[in-house]
Amino acid sequence: MQRPSFDPGLTQQFTVPWSRAIDKDGTFNVRRRGATWRDFHPYLHLVNMGWLPFLAVLLLGFVVVNTIFAAIYFELAPGQLQGAEAATAFDRFLKGFFFSAHTLTTVGYGNISPQGIAANVVASVESLLGVLGFAVATGLLFGRVSRPSARIGFSDNMVIAPYQDGTSLQFRVVNRRANSLVELEARVVLMTVEPGPERPRRTYTRLRLERPKVLFLPLTWTIVHPIEANSPLWGKTPEDLDRLQAEVMILIKAYDDTFSQTVLARSSYTHQEILWNARFEPAFYVDPDGGMVLELPKLGATKPAMAEPEPQAAG
Repeated sequence: MQRPSFDPGLTQQFTVPWSRAIDKDGTFNVRRRGATWRDFHPYLHLVNMGWLPFLAVLLLGFVVVNTIFAAIYFELAPGQLQGAEAATAFDRFLKGFFFSAHTLTTVGYGNISPQGIAANVVASVESLLGVLGFAVATGLLFGRVSRPSARIGFSDNMVIAPYQDGTSLQFRVVNRRANSLVELEARVVLMTVEPGPERPRRTYTRLRLERPKVLFLPLTWTIVHPIEANSPLWGKTPEDLDRLQAEVMILIKAYDDTFSQTVLARSSYTHQEILWNARFEPAFYVDPDGGMVLELPKLGATKPAMAEPEPQAAG
């Protein structure tokens, strides 16, 4: 049996070029079609959406539910709600709306109260829905706040920089939050499009790293792949990487000491985002008091390398 080739899960089939496999925000460049309502999970959707849309959904749901129950109270016979009498129909509807809000939130000020059986039944159902609804909303809010998430920043570009007696492929990461990340591990994969007997196919190659793990990340971490004779980048030029549609995909795994859970971060660099013969500038310094100062805006700051690297023969 032929040994299967390495595939991280992004398929080796090639039809047309991708813009990139992994977007800069770490999401996969995949759009799902044909999903049914059974495939939709409201909890996952609400937990993963942004804060402003999440709060807007909560506010909209609160208004819609109260409007529905206000309409029900409005259609009840006169006298069912004591204290809800009003000169106009709109004022009566507003009183029903605010009574609904008091009932849904179980506040119950007492200025309006149900008197008839129908009004008591509707108020009882609404109070039950309010207890369940706010329990779900509280669970969603807690899930969003307590969910561990990595805020690992990646440099805007990779660089081909001098390294010892040769060159290397480098990029830099930093923890943008004040929490403590420990036991960090980096995995880097090079994706290229190689010619095949019938049609081109995607190939994936793990890149050996000078230091694939670090214990702590209080400062920046420059991740280095030495370009040696056994490297898939050995002897490659910018034109070669363009022709191969090269993309470097990264997975960072760390242990979040604050939440006591493992967190992950993904990113990628296309061949257009590789700077040749450049190096990163320092992003931290020691202040006069002897403390270390990390400057986050300088994470991706680069400068030209001092000397042009010597040409390498393809192995």
